[in-house]
Amino acid sequence: MSVNRQQNLPACVRHPDRPTGLRCVRCDRPACPDCLREASVGYQCVDCVADGNKTVRPARTAAGAPVRRGVRSMVVVPVLIGLNVLVFAITALQAQSITDNQRSAVFLDGTLIPGLVANGDYWRLITSGFLHFGNYGGYGPIHLIFNMFALYVLGRDLEVALGKLRFLTVYLLALLGGSVSVMLFGDAISSVAGASGAIYGLFGGIAVVVFRAKMNPTPVLVLLGINIFLSVALPGISLLGHLGGLVVGALATAAMVYAPRTPNLVRFQVWACAGLAVLLIVVVGVRIAAMDVSCELSEAQGYISCGPA
Repeated sequence: MSVNRQQNLPACVRHPDRPTGLRCVRCDRPACPDCLREASVGYQCVDCVADGNKTVRPARTAAGAPVRRGVRSMVVVPVLIGLNVLVFAITALQAQSITDNQRSAVFLDGTLIPGLVANGDYWRLITSGFLHFGNYGGYGPIHLIFNMFALYVLGRDLEVALGKLRFLTVYLLALLGGSVSVMLFGDAISSVAGASGAIYGLFGGIAVVVFRAKMNPTPVLVLLGINIFLSVALPGISLLGHLGGLVVGALATAAMVYAPRTPNLVRFQVWACAGLAVLLIVVVGVRIAAMDVSCELSEAQGYISCGPA
């Protein structure tokens, strides 16, 4: 004589048509195998697991950003790469040349020329970081290609470590820092363009994050040393922009990852980065006041004329 034991079993709370002898160790409700998840002790139903997750604080990086992994977590880096490539394409179309794009109106209006900044073209401190020479050292658009590759390699890790807004803040501050360095120590009529200052800021940021995490800094320091050597050894490279971006990027990242872990974490980071930005602006203002050269740009002829201020 056979007996159907399932007739005496309670039904799963989520699937009434499924008799089950299993129960959740947390709420003691009957649950079928599909509705149970393994826990540290026994099995919990999916409802209890969901309730438990609500009370668990999400993991955060040293900068306070949510922990995310993988290339898909990048947002700012691909946008910055796309913006740089777009601006290069516009300058090449205007100049009708991919290797002589510095003749375009966008390039002439955006490149960093300290004498023109002193004359009121303050936007050049930022716009120059999104322009690239089409014929860099006689090798074609290698300027853009190298910088965008470096931005991807460095940015994919630093954006995850800092979070989107913090990463963008470090990038822009490093870009401004490179421009300020050129303003302080560069020639008044020199033309400087490129994302290298911001990218060196990412080098500085990566180094700070590595030290903060107490990881082995040797690979980062060796790579940074090689790049600084190339900046000195190769002609036509703005060492001033690189070093300025490196220092400011490291300082901005330090403000992010060494901020006190208190409820005022974000406020501390905002005020620290805002203070750094104000300091850079004040330095530029002091430098402009001390400059004895005034420059004007003739877009029709594409040349700069400078004289005593």
